[in-house]
Amino acid sequence: MCLIIGPNWSWKTLLLKKTQNFHSVKEIDKLGEIPSTIPTVGTNLVNVPTGKKQETVIREVGGCMCPIWNSYLKDLTALIFVIDISNTLQIAASCIQFLTVLNNTAVQNTPILLLLNKSDQPLALSRFEVESLMRIDDIRQNTKHQITILEISAFNGKGLTEVIDWVHQASTKS
Repeated sequence: MCLIIGPNWSWKTLLLKKTQNFHSVKEIDKLGEIPSTIPTVGTNLVNVPTGKKQETVIREVGGCMCPIWNSYLKDLTALIFVIDISNTLQIAASCIQFLTVLNNTAVQNTPILLLLNKSDQPLALSRFEVESLMRIDDIRQNTKHQITILEISAFNGKGLTEVIDWVHQASTKS
């Protein structure tokens, strides 16, 4: 199972709804319609198509459930951590939460996808700025985790194919 977590208002639910309805690169233009969502208070289980007749189960855990994320970290094939890069005030808190997750022994050998969401917003930080603020180079040097970073927009679908490809690869390796 793949787990998607992140602070409140990072659009995890919208991202999952869009990936759930995504079947090919040719359909990216059809994703313009924004499904209605409400922030997840508990958890959601979503089957995401990752290949021909293949699906991966992704559990979304609401940002408000951050204090109990640890109880969902066992038996993962992959972990996705979503950050809203248009909210500069949230970056520091996101970094602390990300480091807390990385230090959990339950995710020791789990591939991690760090999604920099809302890259389409005018006030969004650049990938370089986020990596500098979070000190990603230092994190990579001091962890055994394989960390992949993607800039995405759950709103307009930017980076969606890369996310699905990553989930597919992570789920087939386990």
